[in-house]
Amino acid sequence: MVFSSNPFALSVPEPAFESWLRDTGYLEIIDQRTTAAAEATTAVNSNSSPLVPVTSISFRLLTLLSFVTLNPFAKLTADDFTGDTPSWSRSFVGSPSSYSFPSNPSQARFRVHENVKRYARNYAYLFVVFFASSLYKMPLALVGLISCLALWDFFKFFSERWGLDQYPVIRQCLLRIAQLATAVILIFSNVQMALFCAISVSYAGVILHAAFRKLTPARRPSLVRGG
Repeated sequence: MVFSSNPFALSVPEPAFESWLRDTGYLEIIDQRTTAAAEATTAVNSNSSPLVPVTSISFRLLTLLSFVTLNPFAKLTADDFTGDTPSWSRSFVGSPSSYSFPSNPSQARFRVHENVKRYARNYAYLFVVFFASSLYKMPLALVGLISCLALWDFFKFFSERWGLDQYPVIRQCLLRIAQLATAVILIFSNVQMALFCAISVSYAGVILHAAFRKLTPARRPSLVRGG
């Protein structure tokens, strides 16, 4: 039976529909719908063509390659760091069934953008852990970073004690000298290498976790009943 289109039906744009789902806490519906559609397409193709395994593998490789072009921080805002940190065991890590291979690059991008917003504080803590681990493996970088922090503490202390705010020219010269000394210490102690390692590992971890982590139901907004 073929149903005719309803002329009174409302056509909601996809961005508006996605925004409504996010506000109401049902954004995981889009992720589930995309996965179900991909599984149905794969089942149909597997019954009609013997070359589907090769096509499926190549399509998954293309999806993995699309991770390189993803910008996980495209929809990230400062407000995403002000909320409570999601539970590490139940929300962030979850169970093995909480992960699945993204069915296409669009779903991978959708998951990454939404999961980065949800777990922004978790990812930030992981970056701190990776950076601290890098400094632990590179003691010279750790000494250099501590030296830079001590240098700026001394500069602030003597600036307030000597009242350098009344002598802007002298204060500006000392500030430039402190900046130059900081740059020299950071370069010779390889702090930039530790920072680069931490950023690289953190970025790879964010992309992989956010792309493979299924969207879970968000906390539903409470309904306010009128008296």
